[in-house]
Amino acid sequence: MKPLKATALALCIFAAGCAAQYRNHGYVPSEDDLANVIVGVDTRDSVAESIGAPTAGGVLEDGGFYYVRSRVKTFGPFRPEEVERQLVAVTFDNSGTVTNIERFGLEDGRVVTLSRRVTDNGLNNVSFIRQLLGNIGNFDAGSILQ
Repeated sequence: MKPLKATALALCIFAAGCAAQYRNHGYVPSEDDLANVIVGVDTRDSVAESIGAPTAGGVLEDGGFYYVRSRVKTFGPFRPEEVERQLVAVTFDNSGTVTNIERFGLEDGRVVTLSRRVTDNGLNNVSFIRQLLGNIGNFDAGSILQ
C-alpha cells in the first residue's frame, strides 16, 4: 500500500509542475479610467496625470501615447506563447489635445517580418579551436621583440 501512495504523490507533483503558468507584462488603463479622458478637452499632461505615464510614446515629439499589456502562457517545456495583447492608443493634435482613443487586441495585429542584414565574418564552419591552432605559425618573432 505504501508504494501506491508514493506513486500517487509523485504523479500529483508531476501534474502540478506541468500546470500552465501565466505572466502579465505592461499596463493598460481600465475602461473607467479611459472614460475620464475627454476627447478635444484633455491634454498630454492631464492624460498622463489621470491614467498614468504611457508604456511607450510616439516616434515623433508630437506622437501619441501607447499603453501595452501582454499575457504570456508557459506550459511545461514548451516555448512561451502570447495568448492576449491589449494596446490602447491615445493620439493628440499639434496643440497636444486628445483627438482619439483606440483599443486594439492581439487579433488586430499582424506579424511584421524584420529584414536583418548580417555582415559575413568570413569564417565558414571554422571552430574556435581550429582558429586558435591555425594561427600558431602565423606570427613574426621580430614583431614580438619590438
